[in-house]
Amino acid sequence: MADDHAHHPQDHAHDHTHDERWKHDGVRVIKGDRLDPNTAQTPGMFRQAAINHARVGAQKIWAGTVTIEPNAKTGVHHHGALESVIYVVRGRARMRWGERLEYVAEAEAGDFIFVPPYVPHQEINADPDQPLDCVLVRSDNEAVVVNITDVEPVEKPEAVYWVDPIHRPPE
Repeated sequence: MADDHAHHPQDHAHDHTHDERWKHDGVRVIKGDRLDPNTAQTPGMFRQAAINHARVGAQKIWAGTVTIEPNAKTGVHHHGALESVIYVVRGRARMRWGERLEYVAEAEAGDFIFVPPYVPHQEINADPDQPLDCVLVRSDNEAVVVNITDVEPVEKPEAVYWVDPIHRPPE
C-alpha cells in the first residue's frame, strides 16, 4: 500500500525568502527597560506596550505593563469585544464591575484577573501605601476603550469570590 502522506524534498520547493523570514523575524525578546510609553495614559497610571503591531508585528494580541499609583483608579469602561488578562506583579488590585459596579474582587501579587468582553469595570490600586504593578494582555492589537460616564456606583459593592474545586469561599 502506497503512503499517500509521504513527503519528498522536491515537495517543499517554496520561495526561500519568505520561508526563511522566520529565522530573523521569529521569536522576539522585548527587554523590560525598552517598553514603549506611547500608549493611552490615565492620571495616576503609567502604561507601556511590550507587544503590539507597531513593535513586533503582532496581529491578534497586545501586551504591556501598567503601574498604578496608591489609591489611583480608572474611570468606568469596557474594552469592547476584547478579552483582557491582568497579572498582578506587586501590590493589591481591586476590580469593580457591573452595570453599577456592584461587584468587587481583589487580587494580589501572583494572581491573574480575567475581564470578559463588554464588562463595565474599574481598576483600582487598593493599597494606600505602594504602587500596583501589573502585566496586561489583550486579545487584539487594537486599543479599544469605551468610557462609560453615566454609571451611578452603588455604595458598597458586593463581594464575589471565585469558587471552584481549588478556590473555596472564605469561612
